[in-house]
Amino acid sequence: MLPLFAQTPPPPYYAAIFTSQRTVGERGYNDMANHMAALASQQPGYLGAESTRDTDGFGITVSYWESEAAIQQWKRNAEHQVAQHKGHRIWYQHFELRIAKVERAYGMGHEPRAIAASS
Repeated sequence: MLPLFAQTPPPPYYAAIFTSQRTVGERGYNDMANHMAALASQQPGYLGAESTRDTDGFGITVSYWESEAAIQQWKRNAEHQVAQHKGHRIWYQHFELRIAKVERAYGMGHEPRAIAASS
């Protein structure tokens, strides 16, 4: 199980934002999702993740990475590709993946952490 909040370093870093609508029925999804979370955490450049799903099957998972190259390596991981294929065929009615560069980050009780302004 993922902690509620990822412990990320000061920016910059990258976020892979995966939003999805599940199909009805479990069909091995939970086991695969837990395996993918554990596998991702072992990948070079992985910084953490945050994930939630509502009772209607709409979910958002944000994984954080040191670089775009680290995200690409994760996308090419053979076990992850198997999970992606099953997601397309079995588990998702619809999904979107967005990649973003995090330039500023702050939270309750924390000062803003941002990259230094370049001149």
